Amino acid sequence: SPEVAPYCASKWAIEGLTQALAQELPDGLAAVAMNPGVINTHMLQTCWGAHASSYEDASIWAKTAAPFLLAIDISQNGQAITAP
Repeated sequence: SPEVAPYCASKWAIEGLTQALAQELPDGLAAVAMNPGVINTHMLQTCWGAHASSYEDASIWAKTAAPFLLAIDISQNGQAITAP
């Protein structure tokens, strides 16, 4: 899709920041970059049009993702993870 370069660049920046932060955090704390996957949002509708409706609405995604997010632990420090 056109005009998404700044969005893509910011996603890469978050992963780099997360890796740097993971090295600086005190023991017992962790930082992860969490990729939510494809969610039907206004941005997705702008880029993909009607095809965006084939993806979950954010409120439905949140119910599925909540247990995943609550299970993140220190062993994942610095990683980029993807929600189910």
